[in-house]
Amino acid sequence: MDQCVTVERELEKVLQKFSGYGQLCERSLEELIQYVAGLRREILQSENQDGDLSGTISLVMTQCCKRIKDTVQKLASDHKDIHSSVSRVGKAIDKNFDSDISSVGIDGCWQADSQRILNEVMVEHFFRQGMLDVAEELCQESGLSIDQSQKQPFVELNRILEALKVRVLRPALEWAVSNREMLMAQNSSLEFKLHRLYFISLLMGGTTNQREALQYAKNFQPFALNHQKDIQVLMGSLVYLRQGIENSPYVHLLDANQWADICDIFTRDACALLGLSVESPLSVSFSAGCVALPALINIKAVIEQRQCTGVWNQKDELPIEVDLGKKCWYHSIFACPILRQQTTDNNPPMKLVCGHIISRDALNKMFNGSKLKCPYCPMEQSPGDAKQIFF
Repeated sequence: MDQCVTVERELEKVLQKFSGYGQLCERSLEELIQYVAGLRREILQSENQDGDLSGTISLVMTQCCKRIKDTVQKLASDHKDIHSSVSRVGKAIDKNFDSDISSVGIDGCWQADSQRILNEVMVEHFFRQGMLDVAEELCQESGLSIDQSQKQPFVELNRILEALKVRVLRPALEWAVSNREMLMAQNSSLEFKLHRLYFISLLMGGTTNQREALQYAKNFQPFALNHQKDIQVLMGSLVYLRQGIENSPYVHLLDANQWADICDIFTRDACALLGLSVESPLSVSFSAGCVALPALINIKAVIEQRQCTGVWNQKDELPIEVDLGKKCWYHSIFACPILRQQTTDNNPPMKLVCGHIISRDALNKMFNGSKLKCPYCPMEQSPGDAKQIFF
């Protein structure tokens, strides 16, 4: 983080110089234009009086040329100073960030199958972002064949999201109504919240929309059981239509943040119906890589410096834990307290009769004949009584 602050400080200096230089250029050039325009008028007047220029005008023109030359030289000199400031930003980046990240890469990582998987993940990411033309271009260049049925859901979702961002609810409501059964099966409140927002938009129209709002309230009937209190609040707000909802105890209904919330809820529930993660896998992987990369580079440097390269010889294992933060916690993990290794599918966690948990490898190493003594309590038991557990 300190490295980012250092680079940001240098960048702010450059931006300040750019801003000051731009203002100086505008001011200097404007003064020169006015000065030359005034001199031009004087020359035209002198030519009208007699055909030859006076000595005074000739001297003034010489001074004008010198002034223009001096101004241009000063602006060029200031521009060179900006170049040096920009170069300092580059040096700060080189100094604070290790540009060579190839040392932490895995040889043979991007073979044909891995490259194809990466291209598919990138195409899905572009579909998620609504960048359909970029995704199609990538498919052509990489030779991927994407079925139209894979693209269509993303096209529809992006169309609905764009409408929600400009507070148009109709496309989202139509989608929610058509998928009502599946949404209710996963206990989603999306459709109710969309109807609620539409009802609130009618309330904002005042008494002129009172009849339409009452008529629209019939849409709340399927949600009365789970959202009774919210519906009562909406119905109570009708009493204050004449004086305006913004001047009533129900002013909280006009909170603008609920539009951002409905976009998040729609994205989450729509992705759940499609069997997709809410966040793009590419974005998650990239963010995790940015967090982990400095630690990986430091680990590699320490290993090489201490000449203990044998410590890091496992393909899918690191010598130390790299904390990516709680945002990147997607499933539980278990590290064997005996072998101090994270369990895997081939070495799963095993629950002993006494309740203590160790890995299968530790279990196999500890039992003697037909008996096993728990490493944490004196209870003896049979290794066959241990059961695999799933987190």
